[in-house]
Amino acid sequence: MSTPAAFQPAQVIRAHGFTNESLEWKAWLDVVQLDQATPDQMAVLEESHPKAKTSDYYLFLVHQPLILRERSTAFNAIMYAPGGLSRAERELGSTVVSRINGCVYCASVHAQRFDQLAKRSDTIAQVFEQPATAGTTAREKAIVQFSIKITEQPAAINAADINALKAEGLNDGEVLDLLHSDAIFAWANRLMLNLGEPLMPEA
Repeated sequence: MSTPAAFQPAQVIRAHGFTNESLEWKAWLDVVQLDQATPDQMAVLEESHPKAKTSDYYLFLVHQPLILRERSTAFNAIMYAPGGLSRAERELGSTVVSRINGCVYCASVHAQRFDQLAKRSDTIAQVFEQPATAGTTAREKAIVQFSIKITEQPAAINAADINALKAEGLNDGEVLDLLHSDAIFAWANRLMLNLGEPLMPEA
């Protein structure tokens, strides 16, 4: 869940408590100490993420190593699988969901990834400022609108919402990729929001 600290966005964005700067995250509960970790816990940390051994997020979740393993497998497949929806568009959906849910840390990470992949941050600035009108193209706007609705009113999604995505060129596989990306952040945001807090950079 963390972006390499060396990444510096071309344009620093700060709006309504959200930012595309690199943040740290502090767990409120006790994390697993590496010198006390079991072999299974160490194995899961090593396969989860390059920074897992220094991340409070992973060091807390590894209290339940089998769940963390399944979580990491699902997350990586959803966000990084080849083909289908572009990586940048998956990151856009994830950022929108995190913005709506109020998850400052997740929003910062995935805003940075969008910036890295799309080579621009204009859409992210719009998402942070006013998500309801964000998007630089009709396709982006459709992705943003769908991501907002599935976050705020998941039971209200219907065929018209899917058709609105398809009208902007998303095929069935891309729609499914967006659904997966948005849905996993309903989970990820709740973990981040309820287990700890982001550490904001100095103003």
